[in-house]
Amino acid sequence: MTFSWSLFIDLGLISFALLIATFLRAKVPFFQKYLIPNALTAGFILLPFYNFLAPLLGLGRGGLENLVFHLLNLSFIAMSLKEGSMKGSGKRIFATAVSIVSQYTIQVFIGLGITALFIATLMPKLFINFGFFLALGYGLGPGQSFAIGKSWESAGFENAGNLGLIFAAMGYIWACIGGIYLINYGRRKGWIDKKVVDVLNAKGLRTGIYGRNETPPVGSLQKTDTEAIDSLSYNLVLVLGVYLLAFLLLKAITYPLGLAGNMGRQLSESLWGISFIFAAMVGMLVKKVMKLLSIDYTMDEGSLNRVAGASVDLMVTAAVATITITVVAQYWLPLVVVGIVGGVITTVTCLWTASRLFDQDRFGRAILLYGNMTGTLSSGLALLRVIDPEFKTPVASDYIFSNGITFVLAIPMILLINLPIQWYATGNIVYLWLTIGGFGLYLVFSVVAYVLLAGKKSFAKFTKIWYKP
Repeated sequence: MTFSWSLFIDLGLISFALLIATFLRAKVPFFQKYLIPNALTAGFILLPFYNFLAPLLGLGRGGLENLVFHLLNLSFIAMSLKEGSMKGSGKRIFATAVSIVSQYTIQVFIGLGITALFIATLMPKLFINFGFFLALGYGLGPGQSFAIGKSWESAGFENAGNLGLIFAAMGYIWACIGGIYLINYGRRKGWIDKKVVDVLNAKGLRTGIYGRNETPPVGSLQKTDTEAIDSLSYNLVLVLGVYLLAFLLLKAITYPLGLAGNMGRQLSESLWGISFIFAAMVGMLVKKVMKLLSIDYTMDEGSLNRVAGASVDLMVTAAVATITITVVAQYWLPLVVVGIVGGVITTVTCLWTASRLFDQDRFGRAILLYGNMTGTLSSGLALLRVIDPEFKTPVASDYIFSNGITFVLAIPMILLINLPIQWYATGNIVYLWLTIGGFGLYLVFSVVAYVLLAGKKSFAKFTKIWYKP
């Protein structure tokens, strides 16, 4: 009897690399100093293996790509089922959502502008969608960037999925190394409260492992009797059940589109590329139904955090490992230019806007925004934890609660990003202008909302990166 081992070979390799990365983080000062996530280290450990040795052993990247796609969706479902994931009220929370959306918009225009310049000069065959990878890879993360990029490949954009992963990896480097530099720079400049400076030397945070004599925090709670079903099993099957419902919903939506000719098929591919949005929407609906039935208390937020966290760790490792070095060589110049220019402008604008938009915990909000807009939310939380290890300030909770508003505001943005690929498929340039016009409206919204929220501080001390009252 023959069984397929490919999935578990890939998972085993990822797990082995994560264990090595965890050991390196615990023992090597370099990884501790820059707070490099273990998943990122593990991905780079596997990168040469999957580029050079795996093909000789008959192992391809298809399994890793599938893992990235599905683990992204599972992490979104787990987060959408958590209590409070759609709450959003108050000036601070709305201001947080505005700061996130404005950063997406800035990154889109930076990427599109530089890409258009390359198309007009050195690389006339470069896809205009290349410019969106700054917002996708830096702003959204590896899973979303890969999934959306992969859907563009059917329109002729070769290796788009891999380019999405490359941008995400560059973003993580900005988040980790740049973030720690900003924290130390902010400390020297007096942007951080002096009371938290000693936290920068916290051993447990640096090594990534709690010590033998330390009391670790509670990660999850039992909400079911283990004799009947394990609590983690219960929460996991909820996530997997929602995923099945999301799949059926997408099938119901995309099947008739596939019968509507080439344009319908292109739209269907694009919708599958953003399946994480549908997964999160179904998760929110299921949570609402469970509340109406008064059974939502059976879910455990800690267990859902563990499911989401494990999904992200495995996903990030797989995402980096599947990067193709030949693709880097092919696009190295626009990658370097967009990556560096985008990283610098993102850094400056995160500090500039956050210091004027908020009245309290300004640096914490700036560093969390910066970490999220270059790496992922986990990167931002890791940086915030350096100066707020117990999350005693409302910064983290405001950011999480703002996700509901951000999610609603970002849905049209994701759809706009997919429009230019229709230009390549149909030859109708109207799709490109619709995209530019749509993001122009986002820019107007961001500026108006920023001015209303920041008030007199909106453009105070304009030439200063950090505003001091």
